[in-house]
Amino acid sequence: MEPTARNVLGGPLRACSYDPLTGYFRDGCCHTGPHDAGRHVICAKVTAEFLAFSLERGNDLVTPRPEWRFAGLKPGDRWCLCALRWKEALQAGVAPPVILEATHEAALQVVSLAELQAHAWHPAGT
Repeated sequence: MEPTARNVLGGPLRACSYDPLTGYFRDGCCHTGPHDAGRHVICAKVTAEFLAFSLERGNDLVTPRPEWRFAGLKPGDRWCLCALRWKEALQAGVAPPVILEATHEAALQVVSLAELQAHAWHPAGT
């Protein structure tokens, strides 16, 4: 895990979610490292469409897995997604909104900043 991780906008990497606790390292951030083969670097606000898409691809993010301390995701939860899965979802038209400040710069090795910005999540009133 890198202590000075940067986000896709060039600033410090912000937390994605502590509830549910996300990240490859389960530290709430989309940090990555050499053992993170899936590159869990895109902080997204998951949607029902994305969760169904992920399940169809064999990655069940909905079913609780207590043995992994995983309660299962529901629409609206923030989660560090694999960059390639997000790109697949983008190509399928079901990419969930992205929190740019919490998305690791390593995502730019897989998707463009323009693609991420086009799917940026903006809280109501901002």
